[in-house]
Amino acid sequence: MAAVSVHQYAQCITCHAWSPDRSMVAFCPNNNEVHIYKQFQDKWEKLHVLQKHDQIVSGIDWSARSNRIVTVSHDRNSYVWNQEGSEWVPTLVILRLNRAALCVQWSPKENKFAVGSGAKTVCICYYEQENNWWVSKLIRKRHDSSVTGVAWHPNNILLATTSTDGKCRVFSTFIKGVDTRDSKAGSSSETKFGEQIVQLDLTFSWAFGVKWSPSGNTLAYVGHNSMIYFVDDVGPSPLAQNVAFRDLPLRDVLFVSERMVIGVGFDCNPMVFAADETGIWSFIKFLGERKTSSSGPKYGSQFSEAFGKLYGQSKYGVSNDAVEPSRTRGGGVHENCINCIVPLREGGVSSTTRFSTSGLDGKIVVWDLENHEDLLDYL
Repeated sequence: MAAVSVHQYAQCITCHAWSPDRSMVAFCPNNNEVHIYKQFQDKWEKLHVLQKHDQIVSGIDWSARSNRIVTVSHDRNSYVWNQEGSEWVPTLVILRLNRAALCVQWSPKENKFAVGSGAKTVCICYYEQENNWWVSKLIRKRHDSSVTGVAWHPNNILLATTSTDGKCRVFSTFIKGVDTRDSKAGSSSETKFGEQIVQLDLTFSWAFGVKWSPSGNTLAYVGHNSMIYFVDDVGPSPLAQNVAFRDLPLRDVLFVSERMVIGVGFDCNPMVFAADETGIWSFIKFLGERKTSSSGPKYGSQFSEAFGKLYGQSKYGVSNDAVEPSRTRGGGVHENCINCIVPLREGGVSSTTRFSTSGLDGKIVVWDLENHEDLLDYL
C-alpha cells in the first residue's frame, strides 16, 4: 500500500492545500468555510475556520513562499488571506464575474493567481501597490463553456486551461508592470495579455485537470471519456498522444516527474501513467489495493476493448490505444470520487515522491511512491 497516512476530516471535501512546511492543511468540508488543521505529534487539531464566503468554496491554494491562502467560491468572490499574528485576515478580490468561480492557482512567482469560472472567463489577479488592493484582468471570448482547470507554466506567463467545451487552451498572461521581459521565457514575454497561443481539440467530452511538467515541456489533461492526453511542443504544431483506459474518468492529474503522471478521479484509486525512453506514454498500475474481477461475461470486455480502441486514436502525432482490463470499483483507501491531488515537494526540487489526495469521502490521504520500487526508475 502506497498510502502512508489517512485522515477522515469531514463527510465530503471539495478541495485542499498544504502550508509551506506541510505542518498544516486547509480544506473545504463542502460548505462555505475553510478549515485549517495542524499536526501535534500524532494528532491533527483544528486551529482556524476561515469564514467569509457565502457559498461553497470551490478552490484553495496556499502559496509556498509568501504563506498566503487564496480561496474562490460559488459566490463569485475571491479572498486572499494573510496571517497576522494568530489570525488570518481576508482581503476581498473583485473578480467581476456573473457566474461561480470554480478553481484557482498561484503563479510560480506568486505575484499573480488565476481563477477559472462558470462565466466562460479566466481572471488573472495581481496586487496593485499604488492602491493597496488586488485587481483582476479577464480573458474573455475564448471559452464556450465553464473553465474547469487552470495551470501555470514554470515561466510565470503562459497559462493552460480546460473547459467543459472539451478544449484545452494556452494563453499569455503577460501584464506590464507585473511581469518582466525575460529571455528565459522566450517569445512568451513578447505576447500580449489574453493572446491565445494554442487550442487543443483532442476530445469531444468535458476536459479537466490540466497540468504542466516540471520543465514546462509537456502538458497533460484528462477528458470525461476515460482518456488522458499528453502534449509536447505546445505551440503552432503540437505533438499529442492519448491513453484510453476502461475504468471511470479522471478529474485531476499531477506530474511527479518529467516521465510520470498520477491521475485521480471517479475510480477512487490513483492511476500511474509513465513515458518510456522513446516518449510513449502508457498506463502502469493503480497505487491502492483493489480486487480484480475474476468473473463476468467475456463479450462485455471484448466490446469495451474494441470501443476503447475505436475512440483511442489521437488527432495529432502518436496514438496509444492500449486498453486496460476491467477492474472492480472500491477496495482501496478512498471510498468515493477523488477530486483533488496536491504535491508535497521539497523546496527547490522539481520531482516528488509524496503527494496527497482528497475526495467526496471526506478523507485526505498522503501517498509515498518510494514504497513502489517498480516506479522509482521513472522519478
